[in-house]
Amino acid sequence: MRRLVLLCLLCSWAGSLVAAETIYVAKEQRTLYDRDLYLYELLEMSLKAAGFTAQIEHVKVHPHQQRTLLALSQGDVDLHWSMTSPEREQLATAIPVPLFKGFIGKRALLINKMQLSQFEDIDSLQQLAKLTAVQGHDWPDTKILGHNHLHVRPMANYQAMFAMVSRGRLDYFPRSFIEVGAELATQTGDNLVILPTLYLQYPSAFYFFVNKDKPQLANALTQGLAKLQATGEFDALFERYFAKMLAQLPFDKDTKVLMLQNPYFRPPEKRDQDESKWALNQGKSQ
Repeated sequence: MRRLVLLCLLCSWAGSLVAAETIYVAKEQRTLYDRDLYLYELLEMSLKAAGFTAQIEHVKVHPHQQRTLLALSQGDVDLHWSMTSPEREQLATAIPVPLFKGFIGKRALLINKMQLSQFEDIDSLQQLAKLTAVQGHDWPDTKILGHNHLHVRPMANYQAMFAMVSRGRLDYFPRSFIEVGAELATQTGDNLVILPTLYLQYPSAFYFFVNKDKPQLANALTQGLAKLQATGEFDALFERYFAKMLAQLPFDKDTKVLMLQNPYFRPPEKRDQDESKWALNQGKSQ
């Protein structure tokens, strides 16, 4: 009898080992912000909600976004997260749930505080186009700004982008509402500030992307995220990480909002449009 019980336990243990699939998640070699910690936690919660047993292992990848998406398409990693674009949705399976509720397309402008006067009278894209922004050379945002006739200097080095604005070499660095506060806090010196009078906005979304050879993982994430949305756990996690940060942004009802077109974004059929409970400092559309 004892042998039978032991055999059953061994079989159960072996079965659990088979079920516990290893998922290789891309991890960029840079400072991790609340944005990243939120996504790691959301990933684990989603898989748990779907009943998908997995062991997560992190694979260090180059900080260039396009290279990471190529690694997904080549099977070097199983999962990553990124702002979406048509090209990226061809490389991997996009899970069309906006992980940041649309705030990834709300862009505060980091500027050198000594150049605040340059922005005082700007209230149109035509006026802003006289200045030069900096963006990542492989970011979807670079194409979006260019499509709207804004002057953009593409760069590959993430930290160098902050430095170029800090030193007055370039005029502004658009950063999402989700990222800008944490990024600003890590910069040395105090000459970078968030422009309080204006921000950019365009439709976009940040998705989980899954290797196309992992349909079960993609299905689990889709199901898990849906369950978290239905129970309110998705909203609660977002609020825990970002409600205070969003409320501290220097915007009010008089802040100008310059709306940009984004022809590189295909909205999901169901999208969470309710930003109001966190965005307590919304500006006026122009």
